[in-house]
Amino acid sequence: MAEKVFMIALSPTMEEGAILQWKKKVGDIVKMEDPLCEVETDKASMDYLSSQEGTLLAIVKEVGTSARVAEMIAVIGEPGEDISGLLTAAPPPAKAAPAKQAPAAAVPVASAAVSGGRVKSSPLARKLAADKGIDLAAIPGSGPGGRVIKTDVENFTPAAAAAVAPAGSFAPSSLGSSALNDDQVPVSRKRQIIAKRLGESLFSAPHFFLTLGIEMDSLLEARDRINAKRKEKVGLNPFILKFLAEALKRHQALNSSWEGEFIQNHSRVDLGIAVAQPDGLITPIVKDAGSKGILQIEAELKDLIDRARGNALKPEEYTGATFTISNLGSFGIEEFTAIINPPGVAILALGATIKTPVVAEDDSIVVKRIMKVTLSCDHRVVDGVVGAAFLTEFKRMVEDPYQVLL
Repeated sequence: MAEKVFMIALSPTMEEGAILQWKKKVGDIVKMEDPLCEVETDKASMDYLSSQEGTLLAIVKEVGTSARVAEMIAVIGEPGEDISGLLTAAPPPAKAAPAKQAPAAAVPVASAAVSGGRVKSSPLARKLAADKGIDLAAIPGSGPGGRVIKTDVENFTPAAAAAVAPAGSFAPSSLGSSALNDDQVPVSRKRQIIAKRLGESLFSAPHFFLTLGIEMDSLLEARDRINAKRKEKVGLNPFILKFLAEALKRHQALNSSWEGEFIQNHSRVDLGIAVAQPDGLITPIVKDAGSKGILQIEAELKDLIDRARGNALKPEEYTGATFTISNLGSFGIEEFTAIINPPGVAILALGATIKTPVVAEDDSIVVKRIMKVTLSCDHRVVDGVVGAAFLTEFKRMVEDPYQVLL
């Protein structure tokens, strides 16, 4: 008997997904767990694995169109079944805009759709094009209205485009250095979710902020000693994550979540680190960081960040952090505050390490490398003195790293 195939939530925050590619065509046999289509969620591109068996009888949502969770995207059943009744209730499928045919002597490649100087494209397409160093304006778009989607970038051949590229064509840089414009930029699903979650966090969780300066000289010297013996250099973040995990073991309140009727403590420290993507942020998580050493954290972090930038993380790899850090030090930002990432009750903002004149105990002036850190706390769970005690513990570890590393 024919059954509807519904869009499902492929990530905890997904409300709708865009069909990037159908991996089965009408008439194909579909088995349980077969990849049915590729879906762009609010966080990543993921395969939709079928939970039904049979023959794909109809595709309701074409490539480039979006479907809300629980909306029908296809029909699976037995060959020859009458599915008109199932399709009647569904809106007619939105077709991707057909590419305009070039003259017979030319290669039939459509130009990317441009609105106000900006190429219409999906977030994943923009990221992939940037990684490949490809000009989006040169890629034919097969999505609605000529929108460039992920498969367009993957299948793009620069030589073919060059055969029909108009002389003197110009495309804005994907790095944001194009001329100012008056475009209305559609809000992506990811950006909508970020706005909703952080808005709820800021206005429902009463934030307070604690800032202090940490002397980084001892930690940087310890890192230099470790790196002197290694080909693969260790960054600063693994040390920060390790010390945070150790400090959180001693301060349970910071490693918990607000659940309304109760406060949920967490026995494991799962640390998230904010990573920028072209259309928003994602927080890959180092699970159980308190049980791992610096080098293991470094390896996991490098893998997670690489896959985060390629939109290849699984939902469980970026949701449910018990504590989060945000580091803008590489941009020269000296100090800032961050909004708490639910369900956690605190987030630590790390600034740049700056050479700073410091008054020593003997009143002499010495130069120290200082990093300003700001702890954002949810006052429903964390009191001021509790947050201060945690931050002081973390500072002590960073300034005397050998007590943790040895």
